[in-house]
Amino acid sequence: MFRRLNLARTKSWSLFKTFCRGNSSVCEQLESGHCSGTMADVIEKISKQIGLEPGYHTIPKSRENLLAFQPKHEELPTRSMQDSYTTALIPLGDDELARERYVNHLGRLRFGRLLEELDMFAVWICHRHLKIPTLPEEVPLPYTFVTLLVDTIEFMNHDHIRADIDIQLSGHVSWTGRSSLDIPIYVRQKDVFGVERTITRAIFMMVARNATNTGSAPVNPLKPANELEQECWKEAVERQKQRRTKHAKSVFLVEPTKNEEQLMYDLFKRTNHDDILEFGKRTLPAKCRWMDDSYQTTIIHPFPENRNAQNTIFGGFIMRNAVENSFITASIYVRGRPILEYISDISFMAPVKVNSFLRMTAYVVYTAENYVQLMTVAHIIDGATFVETATNAFYLTYSSDTKVEEVLPRSYQETLWYIHGRRKLLAVKNVDGYGKEPPQVDPKADKAKVKAKAEPKQQKQ
Repeated sequence: MFRRLNLARTKSWSLFKTFCRGNSSVCEQLESGHCSGTMADVIEKISKQIGLEPGYHTIPKSRENLLAFQPKHEELPTRSMQDSYTTALIPLGDDELARERYVNHLGRLRFGRLLEELDMFAVWICHRHLKIPTLPEEVPLPYTFVTLLVDTIEFMNHDHIRADIDIQLSGHVSWTGRSSLDIPIYVRQKDVFGVERTITRAIFMMVARNATNTGSAPVNPLKPANELEQECWKEAVERQKQRRTKHAKSVFLVEPTKNEEQLMYDLFKRTNHDDILEFGKRTLPAKCRWMDDSYQTTIIHPFPENRNAQNTIFGGFIMRNAVENSFITASIYVRGRPILEYISDISFMAPVKVNSFLRMTAYVVYTAENYVQLMTVAHIIDGATFVETATNAFYLTYSSDTKVEEVLPRSYQETLWYIHGRRKLLAVKNVDGYGKEPPQVDPKADKAKVKAKAEPKQQKQ
């Protein structure tokens, strides 16, 4: 989070001012005219507000004295969406040093690097939403903001994305709980003809913690100020409901549907060895690959430069490495250059200490037509005990310019991953090798229909 960036202010000031006016879409149409400068300015403002001192210290400065300044929920005034709305610029047009950090070997934009900035920008929007009337001016903000999850990140207009034209981020708070904040973020870029396009949409769920990150902290309640904000708030409320429903129906918590059970049996028959009495023998059909042969693992050594204000590893750093590891896995699988289309359900289950190692494993769990669905899992390896703990899960959808070989599970656990991946792909793309889930039938209503058909009709007198 507090890495030192070579992001000098852009020389193309007129273009900078044009971006800062903020264009829009229900939530994407919201704007307030506020601009926070470049992302380097944003990092500087966050550091100043929380009173962060420069340099790395193995024993961070205590913030316990700030706990006394944490307000009660009823002391916080309501806020509107425009209060937190802002834009920020990534100056790629004239800043060659900044451009080097964002470009890959093909001269295209590094999406992983962009995710780092989105995570930082979400923290800044939390800062802008928070208003504490009782906080003395000279006292640092007695809060810590962490990423709980990233609901969705959608990439679009790939043909128009460039690594040598400035990028604008915009976003705001669209819903609040007692300590949680729902934040939609939009990424836009102008082409060489001046036409502006949205290239990324993301939904972050952030959580407010106290100054020492040992407990939750209240945030200002959100009150929509107009019809547009009301519609945006309704969308956020619906997202909360869908998130809870999706979690409750997870294939890792409840048994698969009848249609999915049939699919699982079909997979078994397709891969069953000719000799049914031969234990453990499976046959791989033509133009298919086993799932347990379709993954890549890497171990990463984070350093203090990758830390956040809480002296743990910055969530954006973890997201960037997950994206880049998944890209390698997808590239090897399709034997080409896949395109990242969608990321969903990024969960942050445990903080990563600075003295830890990260094990990242990207699995190809489902394929359909020219799409590849990956599940990337991150594990912490504690630097002192060397005990492994799961910390993150990512679901990434890639597309290829040709039809990809089908991935098939070999064990029951892999089959559940396969079903899980199929659900993820169906949720974002209307493609499936087995067809969509059939409509659910009410058994009682179905029996009533059968009975009605069986009963002879009474003839009119």
